[in-house]
Amino acid sequence: MSILFTPLQIRDITFKNRIVMSPMCQYSSKDGYANNWHLVHLASRAAGGTGLIIQEATAVSPEGRISPADLGLWSDDHITQLSAIVEQIHSNGAVAGIQLAHAGRKGSTDLPWNGGAQLDENSGGWRTIGPSAIPFMELQKAPEALSINDIERIVQCFRDAAVRALKAGYRVVEVHSAHGYLLHEFLSPLSNNRTDEYGGPFENRVRLLLRVATEVRSVWPDGYPVFVRISATDWAEGGWSLEESIKVAALLKDAGIDLIDCSSGGNIANAQIPLRPGYQVPFADAIKKTTGIMTGAVGLITSAAQAEQILYDGSSDLILLGRQLLRDPYFALNAAAETGDKAEWPKQYLRAKKI
Repeated sequence: MSILFTPLQIRDITFKNRIVMSPMCQYSSKDGYANNWHLVHLASRAAGGTGLIIQEATAVSPEGRISPADLGLWSDDHITQLSAIVEQIHSNGAVAGIQLAHAGRKGSTDLPWNGGAQLDENSGGWRTIGPSAIPFMELQKAPEALSINDIERIVQCFRDAAVRALKAGYRVVEVHSAHGYLLHEFLSPLSNNRTDEYGGPFENRVRLLLRVATEVRSVWPDGYPVFVRISATDWAEGGWSLEESIKVAALLKDAGIDLIDCSSGGNIANAQIPLRPGYQVPFADAIKKTTGIMTGAVGLITSAAQAEQILYDGSSDLILLGRQLLRDPYFALNAAAETGDKAEWPKQYLRAKKI
């Protein structure tokens, strides 16, 4: 049996394989509510054999959305539709996970296919917030710097959203601290020039992430995993670095976090990112081998052979696929055929199974 199709247990949850659907925003919600698009989108990948489905960045507050069309979990009213999605994912043999997020200064934008420009309050947008009054891009309106009271409220929002996620039936929760969104903004000195206990030295800049991770862990069952997604580097001089990522990963491990989902970039608009197949895998490798915490590898991973090699090298414990699963919802079933492993097909599709 390949490593890719060897089950993995984290706490009390067993994933039938190492293939994970990476959280990918669909920009298809109204007022934070899930709908049939999200149901079909997520459940089809579960039917396609994926072991863990992580739902897209789900905002912990209305102003925490990237766009007005983002999913949310700031209200108990959001739970009902999400529960139906979770039930469908689990009925297809996958584990349902959710990523909780706050967009920070990168919020209040139009849909990507409309250009993604920042929206003002007269166009359905809102005043963005961040660690400091530093805009993500030139010509954008600067975010409002958060007060200490604001920070306390955001920590509570993450905690409350995790409680709702548990009520909806999710078994894995991931804290989003990557791609230039709020928690990442606090980590990086390029977006955080605060002079209080949340800015300046490393210990202060990681404080909010550690608080959020600790609060989420405290309300999540001991038998269920908690992941954290980070951008391992800003790809910019003077920004957040791999060395700091290794240090914060060790602190997160001590706080009870089970796995670091290793992405990169997103915080600096003009960063020069050397895109190539598996370009972020070295981050997962370094964090895993230095700290001993489990990691997930993500980024231009497109084949079963490539995924298997990453696992064989010990660079990560899980393989997260994004665009490849958009192109091929049944990647896992097709990959099993390539590797010679057994994968359980939906009974309705057995007539199409390759012998």
